[in-house]
Amino acid sequence: MFEEAADASNAVRAQLECEPAAMRALGAELRKLNPRAVITCARGSSDHAATYAKYLIETHAQVLTASAAPSVSSVYGVTQDVRGCLFIAISQSGRSPDLLASVASAKASGATVLALCNSADSPLMAAADLVIELNAGPEKSVAATKSYLASLAAIARLVAAWKEDAQLKAALAQLPDLMDRSWTLDWSAALPELESAENLYVVGRGLGLSAAQEVALKCKETCGIHAEAFSSAELRHGPFALLRKGFPALLLAQHDGTRPGIEALAVELARRGVPVLLAGAHAAGSVSLPSVEVAAELAPILLVQSAYRMIASLAVRRGLDPDRPPHLHKITETV
Repeated sequence: MFEEAADASNAVRAQLECEPAAMRALGAELRKLNPRAVITCARGSSDHAATYAKYLIETHAQVLTASAAPSVSSVYGVTQDVRGCLFIAISQSGRSPDLLASVASAKASGATVLALCNSADSPLMAAADLVIELNAGPEKSVAATKSYLASLAAIARLVAAWKEDAQLKAALAQLPDLMDRSWTLDWSAALPELESAENLYVVGRGLGLSAAQEVALKCKETCGIHAEAFSSAELRHGPFALLRKGFPALLLAQHDGTRPGIEALAVELARRGVPVLLAGAHAAGSVSLPSVEVAAELAPILLVQSAYRMIASLAVRRGLDPDRPPHLHKITETV
């Protein structure tokens, strides 16, 4: 896990250098398609990437984006009317039966299917109308790291090409070097609070919600912590009541309209005695975790990469092997 997360910047470099003309052509294809809606379909870390896609597409392309429930096709056998829609399937392996069933159903109902996958020879890539290869390379650790970050980079490239967004394209060109910097950042200040923690909330909002989801999952599977991800807004609808001394909160912020709310939440929680770990912002009473300032659209990538390094160390300190989570396998095939 540690080595693969460290290599994520090289995966993104390879992706950015791979067939830029093909990405421009894909952007032109999406402008021609002009989808009435975008539907994402994924599981696990790939579904967290789909959350990022939702916020990036809706804020930059202004197209409604929603997540498909694979069981609607694979278990219930229902075909939905998705004519004129873009169906984005995201997967590391591209082999899960329920994902493939959803893709087949979407194509049968008239959607254009775009696959983002790390396996060029997978059934998913063969079934799709449009494809983006993640170029993350082999990933042996059960806990996916570089393939997740490569998924986010691919989504950002897709939106930049679709909307011909010069600012986002320029920010992407700097991303691999910034990822190298983010990997070196020291989040060890979080370890004393997390080493003995049984529960953890990981909080983000908007573009950063995907990062919170991904960090919470990695804390579950590699560190054995009951970690849950919440939007900072949703946190106040019930989950807020559980936070207390001994129940830490890890808050992740990016430099956009959501950051003041994250900072205000951090101050409020700290005043209540909640151990608050804060990255991407500053607030009185919290433990500050360093971050690299970057365009808000790309901040989740850098925050997650820094978190991966901390989580790998945390797992070892808790007596666990981050590369071999109990009861889990590299490829999960659900029906």
